[in-house]
Amino acid sequence: MLDRSQYLLKIRPDIPTTAINETMGLNERFQNETLRPVLKFQNGLLIAVFKNYITKHKNKFQELSIEKKLLYIENAIQKDIKFRNSLKGIIIGAFAEEEYAIYIQDSSALNKRMMNLVIKRLQDQIQVFEEEALIH
Repeated sequence: MLDRSQYLLKIRPDIPTTAINETMGLNERFQNETLRPVLKFQNGLLIAVFKNYITKHKNKFQELSIEKKLLYIENAIQKDIKFRNSLKGIIIGAFAEEEYAIYIQDSSALNKRMMNLVIKRLQDQIQVFEEEALIH
C-alpha cells in the first residue's frame, strides 16, 4: 500500500524540460525536482486563489494596463503577507514528507525561489485573469 508521500509523488506531473545535474546546488535541485512539479500540479488552484484575491480587492486589477497587472501580481505576492503565506501553504501542503525535511533546512531561500516561481507562473498566464475569465 502506498503512503501519502508515494501518492503525492505518483500524481505529480513530470517536467521533462527541467534539467537536473550533479553540479547544481541543493536549492536549485529542490526547485527543479520539487517546486516546479508542485507548482504545475497546483496551477489550477493557484489561479483560482489569485482570481479570488482580485475579486476580494474590488477588481481594481481589471482597470490596469498589462505592465501594471504584471506588477500587481508581483506586489500582491511580495507585500501581502497573509496572501503570500496562503500560497506557501498551498505549495508546502503538496510536499512529500521527505521533501518537507529538505525544505526546512533552508526554508528562507526556498521560500524566495518558491514565490518567484509563483509570480512568474501567474504572470505568464495573465490572460486567464481578464474580466470575462473571472465571470463564471
